[in-house]
Amino acid sequence: MIEELRTSYSKTNYPLANHGKRNVQVLKEAFAEIDVLQASDMYGKGTVIESLQEKMATLLGKEEAVFFPSGTMAQQIALRIWCDEKKSKKVAYHPLSHLEIHEEDGLKELHGIQSILLADETRVIEIKDIMEMEKDIACVLLELPQREIGGQLPSYETLEEIAAYCKQEGISLHLDGARLLEILPYYQKTAAELSALFDSVYLSFYKGIGGIAGAILAGNTDFIKKSKVWKRRYGGDLISLYPYILSADYYYEKRAHKMASYYESAIELAKKFNECEHVHTLPIVPVSNMFHVHFHGKKENIEAIIIDAQEKTGVGITSYLKELEENTYSFEISLGDAYEEVPKNKLEEMFALLNKGLKRLED
Repeated sequence: MIEELRTSYSKTNYPLANHGKRNVQVLKEAFAEIDVLQASDMYGKGTVIESLQEKMATLLGKEEAVFFPSGTMAQQIALRIWCDEKKSKKVAYHPLSHLEIHEEDGLKELHGIQSILLADETRVIEIKDIMEMEKDIACVLLELPQREIGGQLPSYETLEEIAAYCKQEGISLHLDGARLLEILPYYQKTAAELSALFDSVYLSFYKGIGGIAGAILAGNTDFIKKSKVWKRRYGGDLISLYPYILSADYYYEKRAHKMASYYESAIELAKKFNECEHVHTLPIVPVSNMFHVHFHGKKENIEAIIIDAQEKTGVGITSYLKELEENTYSFEISLGDAYEEVPKNKLEEMFALLNKGLKRLED
């Protein structure tokens, strides 16, 4: 029934998540009002790339920033630089970090860097984990929010404690801030205030911002100088990256100021899911625009209920269910522009159908 669920979702008119379908229209919209005579970037140089880099450095409160085609490239390079500076091949991060579970051991295979895993898979990293980790760690990476556990966050006080401890011990602190903008409403901080706790910061342009691809890596001048050398070594200096750069800037301007609205929508939507039988969200109250929805029951029954609700209302709930354990399945949802377009009556109808079906699981 996996294919049926995917097909059902693809036919809906009102997806709950993200900003709408990722198709060529994303590029066409971004380029609609671009001057066709505007010069492109060339091998990392030119006004089009340098102006965005300066804007992001200012946003993040760092001396300089550099645009990368991918966050994977940016973060591996950041950790390599800190390892070289500290003369240690050990970095520490959460066991469900993107670097650990989605990058095919890139750090180890490309750089010989050893990952030291902190905390466990069910919770965020706390100051106790940092203070008890083994010696000679070059860099600690914190992912905010911790995506694989529903986008959970440590307290801001914990971040301050971790930053102070790392500074005292001479350990670099890197922020996996792919969704940095999305967590600012919860912390009630600016991007610069949060980034000030970290030696280097990565920001994605296609997560909450909804661009095509691309990332920013920011830090001090010496760090960025070294990162540009590594970017060239990785093949990241394409002859031109302007489709990514211009779309990143366009969607940043369109959506950066809407993160508080997405956050509020996530809280509202999570409450509706938690009012259903056999469902709970993680976290119960979201701390960003994203959370996970957990269903309890047999997969085929849950899929049939979701398909029925999607087909009858046109509201897109999900295209997949991930098995967590026996009779427990989940999907991830991130709120964006699309949620604003869902008619309220359709939303209420969908949840009424969803809950009605889930209640029958008790029979």
